[in-house]
Amino acid sequence: MMDYRHGVAVAAVVAVLIGPAAITRAETFKVAVLDRQAVLEKTKSGKRAMDVMKDFAKSRERILNTDEQELRGLEKELQDPSSGLSDAAKRDKQEKLGAKFQEYQRRRQEFEREIQAKQKELGDDYEKKIKEVASEIAQKEGYTAVMDKGSDTIFKIVIYYQPGIDLTDRVVKEFDRRYP
Repeated sequence: MMDYRHGVAVAAVVAVLIGPAAITRAETFKVAVLDRQAVLEKTKSGKRAMDVMKDFAKSRERILNTDEQELRGLEKELQDPSSGLSDAAKRDKQEKLGAKFQEYQRRRQEFEREIQAKQKELGDDYEKKIKEVASEIAQKEGYTAVMDKGSDTIFKIVIYYQPGIDLTDRVVKEFDRRYP
């Protein structure tokens, strides 16, 4: 009786240990990694798009800087005791300053929304293209899944990987070929 139970226990342990290995051998699961941010930053069209985005943001910043200078000028006029402004003129300037400040705040918020919308549009477009290129490369090379590596500045998703499974450079090369 002791031998039978011992045999059953050994068989159960062997089944638990060998079962998953048999499944693993039957179905290969290849995983690759990709740095999507690097694809955006390294591709020719990605660099151009980021330059366009920077120029767009800088143009908005220049407008806001002009508005800020105007506000500072009005504020300086109000605080200058030698300006000789009457009380009525001071009130007018204060009202004008308040209205200009509200306009400045409204414009700043509007520009922030415009920049965010443009970034989202750019990001969505590139995300679609990156997924398309990465999927095709992964399928050709027999990968079952592709994981985003993440980045040190945002969020590191993959802690370790062998460099041979990194598709980033291949995706950059194919992306530049397709979207010059």
